[in-house]
Amino acid sequence: MPYPRLDDDDRLIVDAARGFAQKRLAPNSLKWDADHHFPVAEMKEAAELGMAAIYTREDVGGAGLRRLDGVRIFEELAKGDPVTAAFLSIHNMCTWMVDCYGTAEQRERWVPGLATMESMASYCLTEPSVGSDAAALATSARADGDGYVLRGTKQFISGGGVSDVYVVMARTGDTGARGISAFIVEKDAPGLSFGPPEEKMGWHNQPTAQVIFDDVRVSADALIGGPDGVGAGFSMAMNGLNGGRINIAACSLGGAQAAYDAALAYTADREAFGTPLIGEPTIRATLADMATSLEVSRLMLWRAAEALDNGDPDKVELCAMAKRFVTDTCFTVADQALQLHGGYGYLHETGVEKIVRDLRVNRILEGTNEIMRMVIGRAEAARLKN
Repeated sequence: MPYPRLDDDDRLIVDAARGFAQKRLAPNSLKWDADHHFPVAEMKEAAELGMAAIYTREDVGGAGLRRLDGVRIFEELAKGDPVTAAFLSIHNMCTWMVDCYGTAEQRERWVPGLATMESMASYCLTEPSVGSDAAALATSARADGDGYVLRGTKQFISGGGVSDVYVVMARTGDTGARGISAFIVEKDAPGLSFGPPEEKMGWHNQPTAQVIFDDVRVSADALIGGPDGVGAGFSMAMNGLNGGRINIAACSLGGAQAAYDAALAYTADREAFGTPLIGEPTIRATLADMATSLEVSRLMLWRAAEALDNGDPDKVELCAMAKRFVTDTCFTVADQALQLHGGYGYLHETGVEKIVRDLRVNRILEGTNEIMRMVIGRAEAARLKN
């Protein structure tokens, strides 16, 4: 489907992402899923094209692009493989947090390696007993001498045990959001260990594991933002999630678009009762609804990304709206694509069932869609007071 409102530079960015996805991701996606293979080499190739630091500043190796560029890139990558695209989204969130909130020394030390994916990064917020209520996290970072000692466990960490760097939210103060700070912890830090890889419904080609801090000692310069970063970690994490939400929604959009394209081709080729399936009015109606859902999702994402780029007052609400709507809607589109394939859709070789499995978790990631409704509802209620 042609893109409206893209100038020549926009098209170059989209075409580069599409070409990479078609050449390096799509041909391997099913095998990676079956083998539980984490495509590190291919992601480093993506980094060479600027896709590991999309909206990170150029002076430390970033691409210096917009959030709007980011959602377009992640859509194209997800057409090739939603799981690889999702990890690149998480890595970009970590890179951006260090670039945006880190001291000059932290930016110079960490961001160039993150931009090339010489160092891969994981985002550590969720805990075994703390998911949606992130402000209640219990992992502690106790000041000790010239550094901090971290103790606690993070749950459902993408890249856990494989990533080189972990951006960790931990409690340095009292209960509540203002007692949380953010740290950079290296994989080889003494006391850092990892749980076994989780067995999951989808995302087979991305490792997910607990990250365990057993009196992990870090120096004071591991605190993102330096002394000014004490107590600012929750705000950093939430601001990072605004972008993470639209990125993961873009991954749902790309996966659903790929599923739709497969269903469109299948219904045009498959015959029943002497005529192609696409000639059946009910099939056409389903395809029409799917195509409409994809286009509405795309426009919502672009609107939210532009709001985030521009610092609009309603950016948080718009990002929550886009995340909720797009991940729900695109999961439905992928499921409809499977249905249109009939029994063949349920087979691994068609690729559609993998997309359905992989998109399901996006309704939970980066804040569940129930939490998105709370964010939206809170913002709408606040309008009545203004």
